[in-house]
Amino acid sequence: MSTSLSVKAPVAVRELDYGSAINEGFTQLLERDETVLLIGQGLYSPWYVGSSMVALEKKFGTARVIDTPVSENGVTGIAIGAAMAGMHPVVIHPRMDFMVLATDQILNQAAKAHYMFGGAVNVPMVVRGIINRGGEQAAQHSQALQSYYMHIPGLKVVMPSTAYDAKGLLIASVYDGNPVIYIDDRWLYGTRDPVPEEFYKVPIGKGIVRRPGNDVTIVATSYMNFEALAGAAKLAKEGIEVEIIDPRTVKPLDEELIYESVAKTGRLVVADAAWRSCGAAAEISALVAEHSFRDLKAPIQRVTLAEAPAPSSSSLEKAYYPWAADVVAAVRRTIDYS
Repeated sequence: MSTSLSVKAPVAVRELDYGSAINEGFTQLLERDETVLLIGQGLYSPWYVGSSMVALEKKFGTARVIDTPVSENGVTGIAIGAAMAGMHPVVIHPRMDFMVLATDQILNQAAKAHYMFGGAVNVPMVVRGIINRGGEQAAQHSQALQSYYMHIPGLKVVMPSTAYDAKGLLIASVYDGNPVIYIDDRWLYGTRDPVPEEFYKVPIGKGIVRRPGNDVTIVATSYMNFEALAGAAKLAKEGIEVEIIDPRTVKPLDEELIYESVAKTGRLVVADAAWRSCGAAAEISALVAEHSFRDLKAPIQRVTLAEAPAPSSSSLEKAYYPWAADVVAAVRRTIDYS
């Protein structure tokens, strides 16, 4: 996978891979703030959480980096209670699929407490869900469920695609004051880019233009940014210049950034490696259709998963997941429309 995403960053930088950037973010949070608490299952095992939490329990102790039994609902409830009592917990689900077992706690408690207590109570917590797709892990271990949480008032949902954003959005999420769903993808863990040593935040709700262009707008989430960039390089050889927008936060979405780009290009492709029905790509498409219809020169195209569970065969996985070629095909469809 290409690692050529460019980001604007302060001067004193060095490169880190995505997993190590998360690890550094956690390290600095735990060093600076005694109210920060990490809790979840598999936290001491790279098999579960990759390089993102290596040695944190050795540095900060098992009272602040707490590995728990398999009890997603109970552990998430503990984190909610800690947040309401003034802590800044991060509850970690090493496979996003099993966050579903904590649905009641996330949707009925964390998302609604501030509203139901008349603003007297905040829930300043992060729910980290790791997408762990591929590798023949099949239907129950490969799901990207961002739209599930986008649908719920009271939750914010971030999806960093670079190491720089992985660290900065993690820190911003911890101090946002609201429950934030932080979604990282294991397919990104080997990617590298400049990451400052400083303690910094990336604003929640602000997207970024990864590549400027005038012919077609591509809005791409998470690892699809890399596939979109690879596709853009191929299309540029044909004289087609695409503009790639990384929303970074899918709720709240940086709508104005997208509308401004569509006003310039007149065409939109949305790439999100999750299911099409009621997904993030559907929401972004609907917003543009509502607000920028007069700017569109062609129908909106979506690049998503097939409407089927993930297969367990590596050969079928290659057909199932969207890649750069799928983005290129979608761009060509909107360019060729008459």
